[in-house]
Amino acid sequence: MKSLIGWGVKPVDSHVNDKNDKAWSLKEKLFLGLTPGQYLGQALRNPFNWILGIIFAVGLPLIAYRYLFGLGAVTHASNDYPWGLFLGFGLFVMVPLSASGFMLGTTVEIFGRHDFEPIERLALLNGLLGYFFAVVYLLIDLGQPWRLPYPMFVSFGPAAVLFLVAWHVATYLSVQIAEVSVSFFEWIGWLGGKRFIRSIAIGLTVAGIILSTLHQGALGALFNYAPGKVHPLWYSSFQWILFFCSSIPAGLCMVIVVSTIVKKTMAWRCDSNFSDNLDRCTLGLAKGASMALITYLIIKLIAIAHDNEWGYLATGWGAWYLLEMAVGVVLPIILFAYALRHQIVKVARLGAVITVFGIALNRLNTALITFNWQLYQEIPHIFEVIIAVTIFAIYVVVYRFLLYRLPILYSWKASPQEALAAETARPAPARTTPSPAGAMYRKID
Repeated sequence: MKSLIGWGVKPVDSHVNDKNDKAWSLKEKLFLGLTPGQYLGQALRNPFNWILGIIFAVGLPLIAYRYLFGLGAVTHASNDYPWGLFLGFGLFVMVPLSASGFMLGTTVEIFGRHDFEPIERLALLNGLLGYFFAVVYLLIDLGQPWRLPYPMFVSFGPAAVLFLVAWHVATYLSVQIAEVSVSFFEWIGWLGGKRFIRSIAIGLTVAGIILSTLHQGALGALFNYAPGKVHPLWYSSFQWILFFCSSIPAGLCMVIVVSTIVKKTMAWRCDSNFSDNLDRCTLGLAKGASMALITYLIIKLIAIAHDNEWGYLATGWGAWYLLEMAVGVVLPIILFAYALRHQIVKVARLGAVITVFGIALNRLNTALITFNWQLYQEIPHIFEVIIAVTIFAIYVVVYRFLLYRLPILYSWKASPQEALAAETARPAPARTTPSPAGAMYRKID
């Protein structure tokens, strides 16, 4: 794509082609303003697409094989280990990494921090796709996706944590689709839909806060059903708040990681508003992530002290626990502190990568590695690994497809008619009369 832009090809960023003043067709928008030959050529020249092609060639038939012959054909699932990578990674890791949506939405829409607007849409899209593919992993594990509504509408189980998680994820997905739809409505030119979503943005954000907070904690509360299975160092009566607290740095750092990747690989799609403000926003997210990590570390120590599990730290599992905490929590805190003190963005990005790794390791430790720690260790089936990688590759492809097209990394250029309609729909500013007391604090030139 970079070479085509160097040859004078301009990607679609408005409804009108600047070269001939004609409206872009849907086909032209989907092909990014390229001819089919140009689009296919640039896709074949990208070596990453060949890697994805190999993954799909091996993984997609295995997904069909799983649905034809059952879960036992591709996993080592048993009564001792009821779940594997599909839930251990797909659900328990993807969900905290997708917590960016409600946090950046709250930051901008509720607290009025509009200086984070350049990355708000990226955070919302990250949250939507993360939750959506967590559901995809869940459907791969459960099978029979056409029966998905049964536990929600047919067989009610309001006393079950999974019932709570299912409803929260489903409703929060709807909220996130509505939040991200603003970009889609801009892309197709439906101003009415965009105005409607913007008019209910506060309500959507509040709903996202409630739903995401509850089910992030509910995933942790799920392990309280089996207090003897998870190793005591990873199990606590504080499990729900540990899962919620860890999701905050995970979501913020995932946005830092994704924004860094797109700046390097999709610079042609990033406008000046995104690129010029990214370093400042990255340091702001790093500050929030560092405070969340400190809170998480303190609660982890309180949990060990509360349950008096200090003795386990002297065992082999204790060494693994200390390694997880040192690498995944303490080291990022130090890196973030150094980056913020000296305003070094690269160090903050390194800390974000390590944080994402650390939170993912914690969830894998809780859900898989230390699960049934007194029994044998379960090794995932090779087919299970391939399918998990394939689903993640599909996630990357969908992520890239949307970033290429929707105004996430760039601002959509409105036509004169759209600008006039937007200006007409904007409420007039209220006229206020400053009080005599307030006049005392005004700056006088």
